[in-house]
Amino acid sequence: MQHIYETFWERLSESVDEADLRKAMADAAGAFDLRTFAYLSLPSDVSGTPRLISNYPSPWTTRYLNQRYEKIDPVITRARCDGCPFRWGPQFGCSDTSKAQRRLFDEASEFGICCGLTIPIADRRGGLAAMTFAADEDDHAFLRVADRYEQALQLMATCFHVELRRKRSGCRIVDGVRLTPREYQCLQWAARGKSARDIGAILDITQRTATFHLDNAKAKLGVRTRAQAIARFSAHGPFRR
Repeated sequence: MQHIYETFWERLSESVDEADLRKAMADAAGAFDLRTFAYLSLPSDVSGTPRLISNYPSPWTTRYLNQRYEKIDPVITRARCDGCPFRWGPQFGCSDTSKAQRRLFDEASEFGICCGLTIPIADRRGGLAAMTFAADEDDHAFLRVADRYEQALQLMATCFHVELRRKRSGCRIVDGVRLTPREYQCLQWAARGKSARDIGAILDITQRTATFHLDNAKAKLGVRTRAQAIARFSAHGPFRR
């Protein structure tokens, strides 16, 4: 499992667009035998446009967004009220669901989305985000994976959300300190155990240049050693537990 997570995080950090992020999550989920996922981010402003990154069938995601189904989706309603991961299936909320909500579940099942594990993601900016890993039937294999790897999937969902937000904002901020893109990259690789020589080879710069950027990052963060800089980075980046 550690290898899956390390590969996933490396691909997230190296991604340049949403297509890369989608492929990284799809492959990581696939390693757990979870074939489909959907990340939905809702803005704090109710009139804003949701952001959906998913490998669900595109006709379904297009319909979901066009019909603004996030406004009636019982799964999203639950995610708004409860920050804990939860499982859902055909009978989810059946006692008090409306006709429109039951129709939504019926339509989703036509595209092979019948049950899932949904992980709400806290967003300090006031919006709501949730990651769902779905299956076409509520079988024992899916439930076994969801139960066994729930914490790992929760960590992956959070990392995905943080990395997407970072890429959208263009920020490279560590503990309130803004770093240049190259300083951030060098510190990011140092946090994975790479030496200045390794970093130079990875980023196609000289070892001296890599050391220069790491030294600048240390100075900006107000620390004396590389280990201290890495600790600051890890405590306020996607590695934070």
